[in-house]
Amino acid sequence: MNKILLAFASGILMGMGSEPFGWWFLSWFTLSPLWVLITQDKSYKHNIVIAFSWGLGYHGLTMSWILGIHPMTWLGVNWFLSLLIALFCWLFISLWGASLVIFWTLAMTFVQNTTPRVTGYWLLLRVIIGVAFWGGLEQLYSFTPLWWSSLSLTQSPGNLIILQLGQISGFATITATLMTINGLIAEAVMIYRSDQKNSKGILLIAILLYCLFFLVGWLLYQRPLSDQKAVKIGLIQGNIPNEIKLYPEGFAQALEGYTRGYKRLAKEDVRLVITPETALPFFWDNLTKYGSFYPAILEEKIPVLLGAFGSVDNNYTNSLFMIDSQGKLLGQYDKTKLVPLGEYIPFEQILGRIISRLSPIKSSLIAGKSDQIVETPFGKVILGICYESAYGDLFRRQTLAGGEYIVTASNNAHYSLGMPAQHHAQDVMRAIENDRWASRVTNTGYSAIVSPRGDVIWQS
Repeated sequence: MNKILLAFASGILMGMGSEPFGWWFLSWFTLSPLWVLITQDKSYKHNIVIAFSWGLGYHGLTMSWILGIHPMTWLGVNWFLSLLIALFCWLFISLWGASLVIFWTLAMTFVQNTTPRVTGYWLLLRVIIGVAFWGGLEQLYSFTPLWWSSLSLTQSPGNLIILQLGQISGFATITATLMTINGLIAEAVMIYRSDQKNSKGILLIAILLYCLFFLVGWLLYQRPLSDQKAVKIGLIQGNIPNEIKLYPEGFAQALEGYTRGYKRLAKEDVRLVITPETALPFFWDNLTKYGSFYPAILEEKIPVLLGAFGSVDNNYTNSLFMIDSQGKLLGQYDKTKLVPLGEYIPFEQILGRIISRLSPIKSSLIAGKSDQIVETPFGKVILGICYESAYGDLFRRQTLAGGEYIVTASNNAHYSLGMPAQHHAQDVMRAIENDRWASRVTNTGYSAIVSPRGDVIWQS
């Protein structure tokens, strides 16, 4: 029981590295207790329980913001069922994250049980194996529909120097550095009583590598930014509560607020206006038929990247529309990474009836194509909508396709305060990884301008 509690506590401490706590320094040693516990016990059964405890502590705390979706009475869900849905979502996502830790533990236990226990080089080799296994699993999980709490998230946005390592190979580089230091500390602790000399040597290697990682990060941080022509942009943060957003009161508030904001920014002589995800919560086709926003575009003649809904074959998409100064549609980006249970029902053909009882959504969105790239009057733009901020490969693909700057549009109105803070942290990492300026605009939460080095130039 003591081992289980120790594993659970160290997982919680690792989770406190991420926002809203932001105690990133804890993450450099709070995985080492898990490493020690599973290495000293050759039982697969015991190690699964220990791994589960650590994973539940880390992912359970990191993802606890999802409980903020309760209450969903504004969607017509009764209070008690809303609580059950929130608890189900939180528990499922926490267990999904814990499964990664369990798979890693099974692999490490296998290595431990099939390899003779020696000191010296073998201990260092075991660290390399542990780092490789964890990194590989995170990469695999990042291809699934549920992905958010990589170990790298614990360093953002507080540890900007280490985040620069993301320029090398994305979040995987940061995860690898954390795992390396934790693994070396664990190996040093395990042999301290029997071999103090080698134990001190391994700790020295850990210290030297820690310093080397920060030195490389610092050098990358010092690199001058590439010369680019500046474009003055305007962001509109609507602050429209979800409780009214999809109803007539919310429609009216959105039209009035975004039209007023657009006109105000036009007077500030901006070149491009950007709105949040589904800023105007109706179909693009209806934009020209009613309301004050489209006439304002024709009057002020300032291009706008607008969040609204699109339609494809009687289905609808969560989209961003690039509208030029003449009111013409230049391009459309459809969200590709949809939120399970929030924007679509997983396995609808097989389990639709069962899952639909747990989900408040009455109809599903469809995902956009994976090869989208949108042209603007100021070059190609790298786009992400809300949940997509966690998927670094989506941004890298658009960067390779010629994207010159990043725009993320989000809602963030229906979760607890930890969520917008972590969402901001994800976007900081994406800016650094792609070496691009980024603007993030939200309905509520943190809208911001972020430099290619992760510095927050302005934040709401």
